[in-house]
Amino acid sequence: MTVVALVGTQWGDEGKGKITDVLASQADVVVRYQGGNNAGHTVVVGETTYKLHLIPSGILSSGTTCIIGNGVVVDPQVLCSELETLSRGGISTDNLYVSERAHVIMPYHRVLDQLEEAQRPWKIGTTGRGIGPAYVDKYRRIGIRMLDLTSPERLEKALDQVLAFHNPLLQKVYGHPGFSKSELLEEYLEYGRKLAPRLADTSLMIHRARQQGLNILLEGAQGTLLDIDHGTYPFVTSSNPTAGGAAPGAGLGPNQIDKVIGVVKAYTTRVGEGPFPAELHDATGQLIRERGREYGTTTGRPRRCGWFDAVLVRYAARVNGLTGLAVTLLDVLDVLEEIKVCVAYEYRGQRLEHFPTDLDVLRECTPVYATLPGWQQDLSGVKSYEDLPPQARGYLEFIAEQVGCRVQIVSVGPRRDQTVFLEPVLAP
Repeated sequence: MTVVALVGTQWGDEGKGKITDVLASQADVVVRYQGGNNAGHTVVVGETTYKLHLIPSGILSSGTTCIIGNGVVVDPQVLCSELETLSRGGISTDNLYVSERAHVIMPYHRVLDQLEEAQRPWKIGTTGRGIGPAYVDKYRRIGIRMLDLTSPERLEKALDQVLAFHNPLLQKVYGHPGFSKSELLEEYLEYGRKLAPRLADTSLMIHRARQQGLNILLEGAQGTLLDIDHGTYPFVTSSNPTAGGAAPGAGLGPNQIDKVIGVVKAYTTRVGEGPFPAELHDATGQLIRERGREYGTTTGRPRRCGWFDAVLVRYAARVNGLTGLAVTLLDVLDVLEEIKVCVAYEYRGQRLEHFPTDLDVLRECTPVYATLPGWQQDLSGVKSYEDLPPQARGYLEFIAEQVGCRVQIVSVGPRRDQTVFLEPVLAP
């Protein structure tokens, strides 16, 4: 039995969906522990591409139990739409369960998200899906939980409380008409009827799975540098994608997590605003974007691209307690004659080897690069670590040394069979 937390080590979009899908074939239970439908995981199975926003990628592995944990904020409309899409594609969702404690994204959350972003003098880069305002209501203790959607009396009482707070704000500050309790009650009770069979005490389910010696995979959304506590605040998400968020978001004790695998691109990308020292504004950056198909799964926005930033991933290894790395999209670098790795920052003549908290400092940092030879070979057919060109192995060994964490998985393409394991992650 092994419990593994899978986390993003950069600004998200590291390929966690594919790695989750690959590991799900070895897992009995896959749990999404935080975030909402502001995340997007793209998974390729055969000739079919699936884009999932709420449902764990493990749903594509037959026989794997999938759980949306209590730390997730759930948009029932999006969840029902994803279920229908998977069903039309012949994918069974009978094994999907949702925590009855998970909080609900309501229409007023989406509106507030968009209105608040529009009035900021500087933009966070929110997706406008209502995730932040839903978490705010959760901590304000006026949130609506999935369990509330199954009780007309409880939902009506909850709506009375929350609309008394939000409608005056919407009307008086933003000139929005506000929301009708009766319309929300009718719509969300219908979602409750549809989703009631999937609601469960998922913490208890995970506890029993551990007792039975089953393999459990905890799947995070976004990445370390978007963590509300440890990311590049305020250009962050509204939850804890780091490994520390996995325990409360799933309903486990922290001592019950055996391994933490950090998913990391062979280069760096970022969506939205905020400093990015290793960003490339030249033809190489554009080449990486096109070869890596670096456009947001949720928004379609082009991602900012740059060289691998070892300072950033070194920080992620520390705050997550990483036990191993899963390096993705190594094949994107196939055509490059030389490849650079940011090993430190320079700030006003000073060398920094640790990621700074102060964004004003980070904005002034320039990357200190090491240059490595490229391999200029197609890696898409590689099946073992030994089959990699010496330069590719050298690149992986260099970033592992810089980060201080060994590489356990290497991805050389979007398909399941384009994955190389250097050592097992889950117990056989």
